[in-house]
Amino acid sequence: MRQALAMAAEARDAGEVPVGAVVVIDNAVVAAGYNQPISSHDPTAHAEIVALRAAAAAVGNYRLTGATLYVTVEPCLMCVGAMVHARIGLVVFGATEPKAGAIQSMTRAHELAGLNHRLDAMGGVLEEESRALLQTFFLSRRTSARTADPE
Repeated sequence: MRQALAMAAEARDAGEVPVGAVVVIDNAVVAAGYNQPISSHDPTAHAEIVALRAAAAAVGNYRLTGATLYVTVEPCLMCVGAMVHARIGLVVFGATEPKAGAIQSMTRAHELAGLNHRLDAMGGVLEEESRALLQTFFLSRRTSARTADPE
């Protein structure tokens, strides 16, 4: 999870929402990614998707059966769907995402009855560090917006 936090810091430094993800197979990191939708002009370039794409390329297979995905923020519905298709075994996340989190906050998408694959989930790992990165980022953006547009 510390590597995912480092990736989130890279996202922040690039002006993206600070979310980072790492894919681990057989206790080895095979890929990492961070949020890139703004810079890549790609709405699907969430940290999880970037990391899953890199992991699939690294192992030569879109199925990452049994892999663990570490991500700093609770995944959204799109990312949970991608994890199901990739056959991720476990997703470990830091902070919950009350508005769009699809593991425990908004819905439990990984437990939907019609899915052909089940994955396990564990939240709250390095939660404070993950939440602090997000809160600091958005506070900075709000402060910058107020400074740029004094009323």
